[in-house]
Amino acid sequence: MKRKLLIKCAVVALLGFSGIVHAAVYPQHWQGEVLDVDVIKVDQPQNLRLFLMHSQTHQPLRKFSAIQQQLKSCEKLSFAMNAGMFHADYSPVGLYVEAAQQKQKLSTVKQGYGNFHMQPNGVLAWNQQEMMIATTEDYQKRKFDAEYATQSGPMLVINKQINPNFLKDSDSLKRRNGVGIKDQTLYFVISNTAVSFYQFALFFQKKLQVQNALYLDGTISSAYIPQLKRADSHFNLGPMIAYIDQQYCPSN
Repeated sequence: MKRKLLIKCAVVALLGFSGIVHAAVYPQHWQGEVLDVDVIKVDQPQNLRLFLMHSQTHQPLRKFSAIQQQLKSCEKLSFAMNAGMFHADYSPVGLYVEAAQQKQKLSTVKQGYGNFHMQPNGVLAWNQQEMMIATTEDYQKRKFDAEYATQSGPMLVINKQINPNFLKDSDSLKRRNGVGIKDQTLYFVISNTAVSFYQFALFFQKKLQVQNALYLDGTISSAYIPQLKRADSHFNLGPMIAYIDQQYCPSN
């Protein structure tokens, strides 16, 4: 009974996201019987951006620390996470839209090497008014006017259901990160312990109760969460998602 009570309290704290508020970014550490994760809730898309290349040198940024160098002096990096799979030259594997410019087209290839091609894969996209996570097929049908978009795979949760291709008893355990959506709120999650696809998806479905969730990556999973004193820098990264605090910038 005591163990169940502790887990229940942890879930309540997570879903409430009380106590820590910083520039519309709400971080929380959650530890349960199987999972140990950091969760970041973002409910405003206006300051959420994707980063990949240096604006002057046009070379890959690779690190979260390089994002701050791309910002105005009044802007501050509040949160960042790796945001999709990439090739050896750091170019995105699938769709990549940055500042309303499509840098890489949507991939509709359904068979190929790696997790990206596990079906269905999907897209995280947003503009100033709306955020969405959808399967690649649904995204293609919708013709969403994306200001930012990144494609990855596989989908973890589809219409509140765990991807049926995941095995409950899988022994493929890795650190993982992903993103889910519920009522126009995004939940970015990164595991601190090795978990299976099914265990990771179950967290999104049962604890966060998202409508859809998308896997972002595995072994290289990294995050910058200063509120939790986290600043991962072990791996070079391709696409990165970041929330930019503009509270000190003069209003237009």
